[in-house]
Amino acid sequence: MMATSHSRPCLQYLLHLAQDNLDFRLPEIKSLLALRGKPFHPGENFKEKSPFWCLDGLSEEDARGIMARSVCAKSAFELWGHGQTHCELRTSLLNYPSENMSPFMHKDSTYRINVYTFNKTLEFADRIKKIDALDYLPFEGTVSLKSPQHIFCLLEDYGTDPNNIPEHPNYIYFGRWIADGQRELIRSHSVKNRHFIGNTSMDAGLSFIMANHAKVKENDLVFDPFVGTGSLLVACSHFGAYVCGTDIDYNTIHGKGRSSRKNQKWRGPDENIRANLRQYGIEKMYLDVMVSDASKTVWREAALFDAIITDPPYGIRESTRRTGSHKDITKPPDGIYVESHVPVSLAYHLSDIFTDLLNFSAHHLVMGGRLVYWLPVYRPEYCEEMVPLNPCLQLVSNCEQTLSSHTSRRLITMEKIKEPEEELDSLANLADPRFRPYQGHNAFREKYFSGFNKRCGKGDNKSDFNSE
Repeated sequence: MMATSHSRPCLQYLLHLAQDNLDFRLPEIKSLLALRGKPFHPGENFKEKSPFWCLDGLSEEDARGIMARSVCAKSAFELWGHGQTHCELRTSLLNYPSENMSPFMHKDSTYRINVYTFNKTLEFADRIKKIDALDYLPFEGTVSLKSPQHIFCLLEDYGTDPNNIPEHPNYIYFGRWIADGQRELIRSHSVKNRHFIGNTSMDAGLSFIMANHAKVKENDLVFDPFVGTGSLLVACSHFGAYVCGTDIDYNTIHGKGRSSRKNQKWRGPDENIRANLRQYGIEKMYLDVMVSDASKTVWREAALFDAIITDPPYGIRESTRRTGSHKDITKPPDGIYVESHVPVSLAYHLSDIFTDLLNFSAHHLVMGGRLVYWLPVYRPEYCEEMVPLNPCLQLVSNCEQTLSSHTSRRLITMEKIKEPEEELDSLANLADPRFRPYQGHNAFREKYFSGFNKRCGKGDNKSDFNSE
């Protein structure tokens, strides 16, 4: 039966999407389709914020491939019929080619029909009535509730407003279940259960979304220049990539110092990034991490990485630092005494971090490789011109995660489209204002705490910043 279904022509498929991280869903699905060499062809009346998307031009293998990776999608169905009313649904189902139905409805098959309602809860008796109303479908097999060969689903969409639920659904779909997405990864890889964590360990769901936006695939080489406790390495290695990273913090890289866990003062002897990958059975994908300054690259001049995925420090929970030297110290005038101490680290401004990150990616990504990183913004001042650009990198997507009424961070995905030509690119940077570093990012910390203090003054002491 499997071989038969894979050889069938491209049909229309229905994706049921989770109603969280709405801004991240479309880039994720587009990226996963791109991995399979397929364009994104939505059906008519497509609405990005809807929990249901109809996609054209896919095969069952494509649908399964998307579900094997997606953490934004819950399930995929081969769409047999749809309409605004049950009458329209009936007409649509009766017009569906019988040769597409028959392999799943013959007398030797077993099946089950589920009823799913979005934004409305139905009584069990009402669900049974809806199933009985589908008696016009030519099912010849036997019903099996426990282990059916085929599962069908009636899906009703009652809108997205929980305070205004209509009596009748806005839209109805019926189709054959193909596969579920990877929502379980959010629970199984929860940071709460992680062997090694820090103050800014990335949320598991967002880590997998970042890996999908970057089109990370088996045998890729992925690098994180601000690796921290390695949450992004865990997500990328889950999809079969070899992973490595750097960080300026010696204690984090070596798993030493104070613990971030409640009721634990110091980190244990085996709390490190390698142990995190070992925890999930993917230690073989771990290359290594090392102490290094992102502002002073240690890599040879070559296109090494299939993807660069990172969450730079914003200066809120972790400081933005770079290494210092004697060259960074201005000699005092004669006769004035100052301490001769050489600073271990200097301020590393956000605008410089992003300039260095994009420049590093332009030099060290393979052609077509992707850079995915977080950009913190002060919402009242945000405009698209603030997103750092580079002549060698094309902006693919820009998604917002709101942190508070006044701050958010944007997940930026860029793809390498050409090799750097130092002189030409330097001239382009000077001539084109789009490529000049936006200095306003440097004040993000002050603006963040300014807005935070205003809220605290109103009696709201809840932190609006979850992770970096």
